[in-house]
Amino acid sequence: MVTDVPRADRALVAELSSYGVSTAHEALGRSGYLGPGLRPVQPGSRAWGTAVTAVCWPGDNLMVHVAAERCEPGDILVVTTVSPSTDAMVGELIATSLRARGVAGAVVNAGVRDVAALREMEFPVWSAAVCAQGTVKATAGAVNVPVSIGGQVISPGDAIIADDDGVLAVAAGLVRGTLEAAKQRAEREAATRRRLAAGELGLDIYGMREQLDRLGVAYVRAARGAGDDDGHAGQ
Repeated sequence: MVTDVPRADRALVAELSSYGVSTAHEALGRSGYLGPGLRPVQPGSRAWGTAVTAVCWPGDNLMVHVAAERCEPGDILVVTTVSPSTDAMVGELIATSLRARGVAGAVVNAGVRDVAALREMEFPVWSAAVCAQGTVKATAGAVNVPVSIGGQVISPGDAIIADDDGVLAVAAGLVRGTLEAAKQRAEREAATRRRLAAGELGLDIYGMREQLDRLGVAYVRAARGAGDDDGHAGQ
């Protein structure tokens, strides 16, 4: 268990989160997204913070409880297992403990349970599965070491932002630059939104007609046959 983890600037993380996962993902060069398999237990959830990581054995959440000891206000607990598992690593009781420590939410690359209670207490959780089967507490793992989820590496202290689109991890040293890129992207999107609302087409705004020409896309009229309104069959 690593105890002295430097964390990303939480004020910058909070500001980045205001742009949402999708915009931040694009601003980060379309990287850092933990994949479509992690979904919020409660639609409409949003969370941001700095990662405390826990590596557990399948069906064993001992290290989740160990990680809770290392959590600080504004952290997000990120849990994964050494091999695939859908057993519930987080439920109402551990969520109650995490909330008491000021944890902003949890990302679980395995299962969660007590979904109704998690929703009622409005503790935001993203998970790969919902499963009634719980866990034992018997096997040592690791806390605050780099982990991999969805092909992305999350180091302790990295920024985590999560919403209905999923979960994004941003390396601590890239938060400021990603924030600036997100601001610029949001400004461009606002201008594009106004043009679309005014009736312009994406084909013209994005210059896609030229690409259609390069690809050889042709506009042709539908064939006309017997029974057409103009009465000229076959013309």
